[in-house]
Amino acid sequence: MACYTANWDPLGEEAFYRKFELYSMAWNLKEDLRDCLVAAAPYGGPIALLKNNLRKEKSPGSRPLLEIYSASGVPLASVLEVLQNHVREAKVFHTEYGTGVAILTGAHRFSLTTNIDNLKLRRMPEVPGLQKLPSCWAVLSQDRVTIILLAVGQDLYLLDNTSCSVVTPPGISPHAGAYVQMAVSFNYCHLALFTDTGSIWMGTSSLKEKLGEFSCDFRAPPRQMVWCTRPRSKQRAVVVAWDRRLLVAGNSKECIQFVLDEDSYLVPELDGVRIFSRTTHEFLHEIPEASEEIFKIASMAPGALLLEAQREYEKESQKADEYLREIKDQNLLSEAARQCIEAAGYEHEPETQKSLLRAASFGKCFLDKFSPESFVRTCRDLRVLNAIRDYQIGIPLTFAQYKQLTIEVLLDRLVLRRLYPLAIKICEYLRLSEFQGVSRILAHWACYKVQQKDKSDEEVAHAVNQKLGDTPGISYSEIAARAYDCGRTELAIKLLEYEPRSGEQVPLLLKMKKSQLALNKAIESGDTDLVYTVVLHLKNELNRGTFFMTLQKQPVALSLYRQFCKHQELETLKDLYNQDDDHQELGNFHVHSSYSSEKRIEGRVAALQNAVDEYYKAKNEFAAKATEDQIKLLRMQRRLQDDLDKPYVDYSLHDTVYGLILDGNHKRAEQLYREFRIPDKRFWWLKIGALAEREDWEEMEKFSKSKKSPIGYLPFVEICMKHHNRHEAKKYAARVTPEQRVKAHILVGELDQAADAAIEHKNENEMNLVLSKCTAATDSSVGEKINRAKAQILKK
Repeated sequence: MACYTANWDPLGEEAFYRKFELYSMAWNLKEDLRDCLVAAAPYGGPIALLKNNLRKEKSPGSRPLLEIYSASGVPLASVLEVLQNHVREAKVFHTEYGTGVAILTGAHRFSLTTNIDNLKLRRMPEVPGLQKLPSCWAVLSQDRVTIILLAVGQDLYLLDNTSCSVVTPPGISPHAGAYVQMAVSFNYCHLALFTDTGSIWMGTSSLKEKLGEFSCDFRAPPRQMVWCTRPRSKQRAVVVAWDRRLLVAGNSKECIQFVLDEDSYLVPELDGVRIFSRTTHEFLHEIPEASEEIFKIASMAPGALLLEAQREYEKESQKADEYLREIKDQNLLSEAARQCIEAAGYEHEPETQKSLLRAASFGKCFLDKFSPESFVRTCRDLRVLNAIRDYQIGIPLTFAQYKQLTIEVLLDRLVLRRLYPLAIKICEYLRLSEFQGVSRILAHWACYKVQQKDKSDEEVAHAVNQKLGDTPGISYSEIAARAYDCGRTELAIKLLEYEPRSGEQVPLLLKMKKSQLALNKAIESGDTDLVYTVVLHLKNELNRGTFFMTLQKQPVALSLYRQFCKHQELETLKDLYNQDDDHQELGNFHVHSSYSSEKRIEGRVAALQNAVDEYYKAKNEFAAKATEDQIKLLRMQRRLQDDLDKPYVDYSLHDTVYGLILDGNHKRAEQLYREFRIPDKRFWWLKIGALAEREDWEEMEKFSKSKKSPIGYLPFVEICMKHHNRHEAKKYAARVTPEQRVKAHILVGELDQAADAAIEHKNENEMNLVLSKCTAATDSSVGEKINRAKAQILKK
């Protein structure tokens, strides 16, 4: 343990820090870092160098080279860039809205956007009287508001959306001097200020509380200053870097100093600071509590004793039992296992991880109840971390960073670097769902594959299908869209053949100007909405004649378009029928038009006449005759309307005749009856119904005697009783045929006569009908009569 803690550096009495090597850099830089513009992404992210930027001797017309490396110095990409001279400085920051960027222009003005995916720069207010660049500045995020803090000499200015205000850090010495450097913590909660007198002020980013102040011996402005904190730690520390010196200052009056062999660059992380130079990449962090408890010299913590017990057990030494006796209590033993598991997560070296996990596994054997979940999860996560920390991958994530970043984001980063096999192995090892893991990665691989120009469309399409098959969550349409964007239209069409969802095929085919193929796919799908989408697209894309000819070849599409036109474009529908010489539908169209579009009688008659012509051309004489009759009725209704001053237009023939009889215009009704050859039965029903409604019983009796009724006289009985006129009904009951006599007498309430008629007919069904109408109190004699008759029939 003494060997392990040899590289620990104390900062006061509460915290230890250590700096260990992550990688020996592979980039073989010829330039010093001071001759490059340097930027690095957090969470073990890549490093960007803009070379040839700060050199004094530049070749004329040369363009600076932007090179991107992994954290281990493995080249990833290089890009020729053009300098934007009007931007003097830029800072990237992270908020709940996404990744933002703030820029300082040569005109000493600040602008920022809180989300680079929606790049809308917001200009910040001016600083009054600012004639030179600020000595230092930083972006703060407070209460969902992004603000800028800048220093000009001994003055601090705060820029928000609307104003510029002067601020003073609480508790800072009035003789602190001018501000030359500032740093904001990783979570934007804390702020550090460095003055030209060597004073380091630390406080909250809201500038409302002072956390501490440290005075160092160096007055020169540092090249960088960043926070070095651990989540949930009480210790607050900043790392200040000069050319060859590193200083760690915190809550105490003491500090830690490191001498650097080369120019270095600091990258603040969630739980420490990455430090890289031309040759090495190191990590500086506060020792976590669990590791400190286990590895500090002469520690008697449960985890330390368990680790020693396991080591002695491997040596087959009896000391193992002595160490175990110190933590034989179940609670202490459980705490020891927990400490070893937690400490293993913080370790970078696999051997140390294994040693701690073996100790935890050893301790579990003596525990009655210990959930294996944390042990299994830590083993699993460490295996993933060790894989991505490999030199060739170069993503030195710590355990805390990994948990904050999430596995989904890590997979995205691997995919963007085209590390598909590793990403898939991690998904399979962690048993992620296909949609969340393997499917998404394969889709990214396929999108990259289609951009390769060295293989034919057939080879690429076949390779993609062989690899992807029917994997759930795969969208071939998205892959085809990427192929089309790369100018490989034929490949896109071939890939779409593997897409099972027509709704995904059709939009892309339309985008590729493959309208006929899109129409075929839409029709095959049976989705009418999809067919409508393609048809309307074709309508806007093609000229009218070509559009109609295209539809002629697709009966389903033509039928659906006709349905659409019936509701939206009637004139287009007419053109379709004309082009097809469809006289029957043209006739129907004119009939519909006469009632839906025409308001005047003349126009309606003209439309109906057109319909008559079309029906004759279609050899549909029945429809033609019916339409002619409608024209004749319309004209007659208009005359009736003019003569009688009552609305008759748009009534049916039935309603017109009924209305005339109801108003007493019997001659006019008779005229319609003759002219339109209304069947006798229909006319008689019409007339007796209307006469009964107007209670013209005299006219009804007269009408009943005008000639023999074609409907008989039972309807007269029924219509009279419907209007509650029993007296009139009895007149017609006597005139009904013998077969209807029983029913007629029952209708008018003459049960005795009904019984006589039923007995006369010797009809048992009629007798039963009469009996069903009898009541015991008033019709007992009728019932007896029928029962006697039924008995006699039975005897015979």
